[in-house]
Amino acid sequence: MKATFTPQTALLLAALLLVSTSACRKGSPEDIPKYKNKFRAQITSFENQKIQADEKVEDGVNDLEGLQKALQNAKSVDQEFNRVYTKWEQVNKQVEDLNKEYEGLKADAQNLFDAMERQTASLSDAKTRSELQAGIRSTRAEYEKTLVKTSKAIEQLRGVHKEAVEVVKALEVAVALGQISKINQGLVSIESRVQSVMADLNASVAESKQLYENRIGNL
Repeated sequence: MKATFTPQTALLLAALLLVSTSACRKGSPEDIPKYKNKFRAQITSFENQKIQADEKVEDGVNDLEGLQKALQNAKSVDQEFNRVYTKWEQVNKQVEDLNKEYEGLKADAQNLFDAMERQTASLSDAKTRSELQAGIRSTRAEYEKTLVKTSKAIEQLRGVHKEAVEVVKALEVAVALGQISKINQGLVSIESRVQSVMADLNASVAESKQLYENRIGNL
């Protein structure tokens, strides 16, 4: 994700952040260093929660495969059903925790951009103020696109959880009726969908890091 504003604007934005950082001892007007640090910490927290969710989802998919084998071999079927239900409840908790971290990421990014906008608005030089405001708007708009994609990926992960539980519930009834062949096909697409969602979440983490490291953290 590359910014569309000019090199001169980028330098001015860098100057704004540098002045804010160096002024921290005296009291930065909008406390930008604090918001930078909170945003950086929240990126790490979101990434860690994403990794935990990824691991639980992978475990859930593996248990679905174990359930399929148990059905094929007609061994320990009830035990496998209990294992799958438990594992996907854990998946649900991890997805909800991931959503909380996403909300924190969105809030911290908003606080940082708001602080930069307030400090920029206080500048007396109209040209500098205008260029900085344009730069902030451009960067903010690009990152908001990342946040929208992240929200959609989390919703898709919720959908995968719901679908997996529905399929397993239907399978449990179907096993009792001896009619598993049709419903069993519902398990096939879940693994590929999980891989796609996790790829989107990985991209969100990478884009958040890029925003911080390339445009904010090093300034």
